[in-house]
Amino acid sequence: DAVPPALAGKDLSDPESLRGTVDLDPPVNRAIARELAERSVVLLRNEGALPLAAPARIAVLGPTADDFAAVLGCYSFPLHVGAHHPDVPVGIEIPTLLESVRAEFPDAEITHVAGTSISGGETDGIAAAVEAARAADVVILALGDRAGLFGRGTSGEGCDVESLVLPGAQAQLLDAVLDAGTPVVLTLLAGRPYFLGRAPQEAAAIVQTFFPGEEGTGAIAGVLSGRVNPSGRLPVSVPASPGAQPSTYLASTLARSTGVSSVKVGAAYPFGHGLSYSTFDWSDAAAASATIGTDGSARLTIEVRNTGERAGAEIVQLYLHDPVASLVRPVQRLIGYRRVELAPGEGVRLTVDVPADLAAFTGADGRRIVEPGELVYGFGRSSGDIAHTASVTLEGPVRAAGVDRAFHPTWTEEPLPA
Repeated sequence: DAVPPALAGKDLSDPESLRGTVDLDPPVNRAIARELAERSVVLLRNEGALPLAAPARIAVLGPTADDFAAVLGCYSFPLHVGAHHPDVPVGIEIPTLLESVRAEFPDAEITHVAGTSISGGETDGIAAAVEAARAADVVILALGDRAGLFGRGTSGEGCDVESLVLPGAQAQLLDAVLDAGTPVVLTLLAGRPYFLGRAPQEAAAIVQTFFPGEEGTGAIAGVLSGRVNPSGRLPVSVPASPGAQPSTYLASTLARSTGVSSVKVGAAYPFGHGLSYSTFDWSDAAAASATIGTDGSARLTIEVRNTGERAGAEIVQLYLHDPVASLVRPVQRLIGYRRVELAPGEGVRLTVDVPADLAAFTGADGRRIVEPGELVYGFGRSSGDIAHTASVTLEGPVRAAGVDRAFHPTWTEEPLPA
């Protein structure tokens, strides 16, 4: 094999001779990391606070605000290996959220108070955080996790929890800062979803990230300023109570019923949820045919138009509901999605072909089957917001699901007239 130019003439058997010759974090890699991070930021709540309109005074509070590791997972090299060698430099640039906010808002007066640590439970710094909040025009409150392995972090492999209350004294810090009266933009840099207390009702905005990587804090700052139009969607629900583990949206009718348990069911924010700075209108959802064979494919259409004032991306999620089956099925199941990027006023007609095999399930005899009967396809903004539905009836015999058949929807799109 050809030797890369940077290694020409080097003794490849001698690691020391290679030191400094290989760039493991080149600009092209960082550009990819930046795009991934920007697409992954999820805007959970926005009561008109975001984008921030050039605030004069910003209080950046919380234990993850000035911690570069707050964007890294437990198997990232700096935490998996570097944690055992604290005297060795990280070797790559990983800006903290505080640094990225300062870069994003160069004209603002920015103060920083941690308030507490991630998991230590200290409360003696909360008063200073509240004082900083009261003196600011807006608060960016950064809470979340420290990734680690086997108990060395608050999330990661071997770092399980019995409750989804924020680690340490972070919940107390959140309550105290909300009580300060200044608009609070709660920003989560975490490895799992947490119970957010009063924030879903009282925070001016909530931004959720799940260890977004080396470019993560720049992506968050870009969303806060409006440079980045958020398009991330939740891959898991955010719980409505601290004892409710992140309940899957893949639940049966009984499991989602509020009348069979004294424990509150549901989520503060459901699977698939996420907001944007653009607005989108969905219309004209339909099925091309009311019936198809159990070996056929349903063709569905929907129109999406950007009715906002700036370009943005909408995530059209396709859910399947099987009302009656020989075995209990989830109320709904995500079977596909389409990212649609549209300029203001621009629209598209989406067409999706959905094989009947996507309704297959394992029957009582252990075989994968496709049954005749009604299927309801839902176009949703999230699992909790199904905007349009279309029903199709499968006709024919029960059929064994074939491993040689397509098990994914096929999307096409065509522009709509202005």
